[in-house]
Amino acid sequence: MFSYCSDPDALSGLSWLSCYLTTGKHMAFYRAFGTVLLLLAITAPTALAFGFFGARAARSRFAPLRWVGKIYISIVRGVPDIAFFLFFVIALDQAFEWLRHQVKCPDWNEPIRQGNDFVVCQIAKLPLGTAPQWVHETYGFFLAVLTFAIVFGAFAANILFGAMNTVPRAQIETAEAYGMNRKQAFWRVLVPQMWVYALPGLSNLWMVLIKATPLLFLLGVEDIVYWARELGGSKTARFTDYPHGDWRMWYFLALLVFYLGFTKISEMVLDRLMTRLTRGQATMGGEAQRKAAA
Repeated sequence: MFSYCSDPDALSGLSWLSCYLTTGKHMAFYRAFGTVLLLLAITAPTALAFGFFGARAARSRFAPLRWVGKIYISIVRGVPDIAFFLFFVIALDQAFEWLRHQVKCPDWNEPIRQGNDFVVCQIAKLPLGTAPQWVHETYGFFLAVLTFAIVFGAFAANILFGAMNTVPRAQIETAEAYGMNRKQAFWRVLVPQMWVYALPGLSNLWMVLIKATPLLFLLGVEDIVYWARELGGSKTARFTDYPHGDWRMWYFLALLVFYLGFTKISEMVLDRLMTRLTRGQATMGGEAQRKAAA
């Protein structure tokens, strides 16, 4: 990046360090922090949407839909996260390719399952082999986001299901007595109040989601963990212009500081949100605010 970086062998001290920290791979490392933040920004509301519909399905009066909601919650909660992360990436990828294969190659007469191989026609592959690198990276990131949303959506569904059941039934009955139908009572009475009961669980889930972002490394996305391991390992002059010893401790220490700082900011924001939601509510938080104001 700097003009004096043209001859790394002639550098030392801070000049060497400034050139080392601005190499192309380090720029990718810095961009990976943006990848993690983008994952959280997209996954959190998507998982919450999955959770909301899962919780509502689990409360449905229509038995098959209720079974689907409860099975979704139970299966994902009962299986180790890592197993689901690895399963969904493969399953979703093959499902998308199978659908494209059915549309684009209706005359295909060979089996798709050939032993351990999953074979579709070339134009059905996702992404196409001729696609630029950014398309491959975007597709991998999309699969990762969808996988995170499905897995954490099940946990959110369980939290929201419990929160919906915690809202006093008498309030729903009062709303219906005033002429509201079931749908109006759900959206105008139950949903606004359930967030007070759901937020503590959703706050914990948000922290777990932050800590789960290193799983991107296992899903094939070049995230901060991948680059920390790649850049921190021992490098000799034969393979790089900036040889150094095993610096992985320092790189992972930087990740530790990043995650601790991010979770601390999250705690502050969530505490403010909880204070706002509990104001005037018949909860422990609302009672504490009333006593403080007295």
